[in-house]
Amino acid sequence: MRLNPTKLGTLGLAHVLMAAALTACGGSGADNAEQRAATAGDNETLQEKASNTAAATSTVVVRAWGSLANGTGPLVDLRVNGVVVASAEVRATAYQDYSFTVPAVPGGARVDVVFTNDAMLDRDRNLFVESITIDGATIPATAEGVVLDRGLGDKAFDGMDVLPGQRSVLWNGALRFVAPGATVLSRLSPGCTTFYENRPGFALSTARSVDTAPTLSRPAKGAALAEPNYQTCLTRAADHQADRVSGFARNDYSRRQAFNADSSKHLVAAIDGHWHLYDALTHTRVKVLPYLAGDAEPQWHATQPDLLYYLPTNGMGMQINELNTATGATRVIGDLGARLKARWPGANAAWTKSEGSPSKDGRYWCLMVDDSKWNSLGVITWDRDSDTVVGWMNTNGERPDHVSMSPSGNYCVVSGDGARGTVAYSRDFSQQTRLLHKSEHSDLAIDANGDDVYVAVDYQSNAGDIFMTNLRTGVRTALLSSYANGSATALHISGKAFNRPGWVVLSTYGGTGSTQWFHKKIMAVELKPNPQVYNLAFSRTASNGYWTEPVASVNRDFTKVLFNSNWGNGSSTDVDAYMVQIPSGALKASAATPTNPGTPTTPTPTPVPNTPPTITVGSATHSGYNASYVLTTNEAAACRASWSSGNAYGALYDEIPSSANGLTHSKSLSLGSTAAQTVYAVCKSKASGLEKEVAIRLP
Repeated sequence: MRLNPTKLGTLGLAHVLMAAALTACGGSGADNAEQRAATAGDNETLQEKASNTAAATSTVVVRAWGSLANGTGPLVDLRVNGVVVASAEVRATAYQDYSFTVPAVPGGARVDVVFTNDAMLDRDRNLFVESITIDGATIPATAEGVVLDRGLGDKAFDGMDVLPGQRSVLWNGALRFVAPGATVLSRLSPGCTTFYENRPGFALSTARSVDTAPTLSRPAKGAALAEPNYQTCLTRAADHQADRVSGFARNDYSRRQAFNADSSKHLVAAIDGHWHLYDALTHTRVKVLPYLAGDAEPQWHATQPDLLYYLPTNGMGMQINELNTATGATRVIGDLGARLKARWPGANAAWTKSEGSPSKDGRYWCLMVDDSKWNSLGVITWDRDSDTVVGWMNTNGERPDHVSMSPSGNYCVVSGDGARGTVAYSRDFSQQTRLLHKSEHSDLAIDANGDDVYVAVDYQSNAGDIFMTNLRTGVRTALLSSYANGSATALHISGKAFNRPGWVVLSTYGGTGSTQWFHKKIMAVELKPNPQVYNLAFSRTASNGYWTEPVASVNRDFTKVLFNSNWGNGSSTDVDAYMVQIPSGALKASAATPTNPGTPTTPTPTPVPNTPPTITVGSATHSGYNASYVLTTNEAAACRASWSSGNAYGALYDEIPSSANGLTHSKSLSLGSTAAQTVYAVCKSKASGLEKEVAIRLP
């Protein structure tokens, strides 16, 4: 549970290729001669290498122009994965295409256009790049994921002084692209890309030793540093003071996906209720997001990086909205108010209570419905694509701690501390499986077989099990013990790595007793018995209230994890978001388990195969102010009804008299208008308690 609270487009240049013998044009000045001499030496080395290999080649086209100073244009190196493959002096004064044949550029390779001789002489020497084209695929300098790393020499690749990609390269620096087909490093920040390029043998640590977090000075925002014990790349993603974010700049919650569809942006929450958009590659604060306030429950679109869903604060107003974070345009995609009031006249809010998420494709939403005094009325499943409510359930006043849709969209999970506990309901609420006797920190994830699983901690079990339960089979599998040598720990779980099924992120904090190997860490945990556990980072937070909890959230492909820390200073609010980044493929599954996934450690819950009653509408008449209708049900049921005008829901769900052993239901009513009416009738099975609603049109 949680608290609410901007220089190469066309190159007009004489160039020197290293992998292909192209002619270089001269310029003036001793510095230029020295640089060309160095370049020639590099060319010979690369040509020698090229003559000894039968490797395929790629064509790279750079479109750029330059402003000359003292008759010399910008000097440019073209690098692929850190190796200089071409050099040129850019002398064109308008955009022009230049083609280079270079060693084959693999998908995901880092391709850098490096400006090395910025100067202010008789005029300012600058470089302007419109795009690069790699084997026919054009990438604009302003494309998502392109960055400009400013600095001379190694500083152009350190990820420390980084701007979003732009055409005007007005300083020494590297305009950094990623070749199409990226699979390994494309989603990492420039600093972490360089970090792992310099560590080709990197492997994640599986050590289960009691490690002490080495003292590190609080890093500057964007600086890439190595986690000393585990050699993962750690960056400070936000600095609330420098970024002018009120109070703190923290990740909101582990159960919410912090990163957008392509992991290029992430969200940050401020103490004043504002939501901020950050560039996940450069760590630049982009903007304050409009319309969102407080518990607006932002949820990223599954495939479109600029789109974000949000609710009115605390769900009041019962609308689901869509925001284009690039343009600021917003629209309502679902207005549930009238439909919810038709069933529950006091309905005032529809939300997940800030901890839930829609299905992984964003289609299905599980929402709890409250009245104006936050009394619970019910739970629904809403289908975004058809804008229909596909399932209803009365809560009879037992308010959930939160609700959430499973990744597949097949289950609405209602989590609570009342008699119901935590239950997975089918989308239409016709079946149910109890998952836990109460609500604990948890998340919904996808296991290696593609099934929805509920991952949580059970502090009432003997070992304080961190476990998963398969929502389809009901099988519960113990993963880890949270109790060890008389100690205990608090924890959060993030199962949002939908594109990397079989893994969750575990972030631990607080606790009692002696320090154990899993305390105060960010870890990747495999979803299988005797799981592989990878150490990612220490949180370095000194627990002091809710805001200091790390609540780590993982991106869809498990290459970035955003978490919170006060960096050990003990403050309850001096908290910023930090990011641990790992290459794609770093997670290695353990040996396959020969049996089916999971060994039950408690009796298998039995799904309830009940279905709601069938309702057949018989005769329906309407004359003046009077109307009548007859319903029949396939099983004994108690029925109630209201109508769309007249009493204006004041008599919501009047009882409908029953006969024939509760199978026939007849109603005569006096309406407040002679206009056409719609009656909403609900019949509840006397045996199972399940309900079915039908709309009756009175002409």
